Amino acid sequence: MPTRPTTPAVDSASNSSAARSAAPDPSRASASAAGLTLEHVTLTYPDGGGRLTAVDDVSLSVPAGTTTALLGPSGSGKSSLLAVAATLTLPDAGLVRIGDRVVTGGGRSLGERERAELRRTSIGIVFQQPRLLPSLTAIEQLTVRTHMRGGDMTAARERAARMLTRVGLGSELGRRPHQLSGGQRQRVNIARALVGDPAVLLVDEPTSALDHERGTQIVDLVTELTRAAGAATLLVSHDESTLGGVDAVARIADGRLLEPALAAA
Repeated sequence: MPTRPTTPAVDSASNSSAARSAAPDPSRASASAAGLTLEHVTLTYPDGGGRLTAVDDVSLSVPAGTTTALLGPSGSGKSSLLAVAATLTLPDAGLVRIGDRVVTGGGRSLGERERAELRRTSIGIVFQQPRLLPSLTAIEQLTVRTHMRGGDMTAARERAARMLTRVGLGSELGRRPHQLSGGQRQRVNIARALVGDPAVLLVDEPTSALDHERGTQIVDLVTELTRAAGAATLLVSHDESTLGGVDAVARIADGRLLEPALAAA
């Protein structure tokens, strides 16, 4: 686990009130109705002369419009399970379904090109570190892919501005990463993952570099945007104290779920 650095304070305007007021998009809720489904997923890696089991017969369902937190110690299989859910890694066995699309299972798996297209259109990923491009403004972070593909930049900028406003950064569109606080950079990271209206959102340790207050704000923001967008969100976390707003909690150790996902207290 990386050492938690000191970050500047988030200004009071950077809160999630905009997300709370955002109405759900019925078309997205319908498109992502199946959510994220993992059934009896097993993943192994070569280990000397044998195989190391990273994910061991895991079944987990995240309905559309809900957030499930995945908790576990270092080496428990959290990252491996997230890689399977992201279609970056195909499991040895089991079924993986994103929305209404079966990625693997029933004797057939999508090819690498098909999985890449599925990630582009249906999966949003919030990385542990924002990985923002230092030379780009907040709004450009969300539109750079459209620019590179030669898409409609007017529409892309309008979508990006709306999403940044929803995460509380409507007044920061022209700021570059070094002009933003740690919490604000993470909000740009979340907005970038959601701007394409994904069916599934995967969030990797979003609070690792934030203090408790800002970490709680980020988790609350993710859950509120998840409900508004009708996405199915799997959020990996090390800090249970920030998870008051999630819908369910699953715990993993040695590659196995300790119990079915339980409704959050």
